[in-house]
Amino acid sequence: MNNQKEVSILMVCLGNICRSPLAEGILKNKMEAAGIPCRVDSAGTGNWHIGSAPHPDSQKVAALNGLDISYQRARQLQPEDFEKHDLILFMDRQNKEDGKQMVGAHWQESKARLLLDSVPHKNLSDVPDPYFGGWDGFPKVYQLIEEACDAIVTEFAGFESR
Repeated sequence: MNNQKEVSILMVCLGNICRSPLAEGILKNKMEAAGIPCRVDSAGTGNWHIGSAPHPDSQKVAALNGLDISYQRARQLQPEDFEKHDLILFMDRQNKEDGKQMVGAHWQESKARLLLDSVPHKNLSDVPDPYFGGWDGFPKVYQLIEEACDAIVTEFAGFESR
């Protein structure tokens, strides 16, 4: 597997404290376990939480699943992210539309998709934002993200450098 090209993936949600930090942690862990060279990062379209740690309930659900995401810090999506990353996965359609407006001419449609596009059998296109819903939303969101990340690992498992 050392002959594989390192892939760089960015996870994007609204504030970069709930969904995208979970997605970053889950995918990073799964790619490492599969031996796939990968850099995973996350960002938000909003600027309210820049520099903040992930939401306590995101950290809690991650820890319950054996992941530590406490070191992550929120940042805002930047135009240069489209140059730095091979794939940018948005948690919902509004995040994707906001991201497109934010980065303007740097937008590359071929690099941008919704996270749940990876699991087309789901009747969902958006990962729900658990921010205002209390604890119960976090395990559900974790499960959705984990399933999508499993599909992404499968997708990249066969990619070899050319």
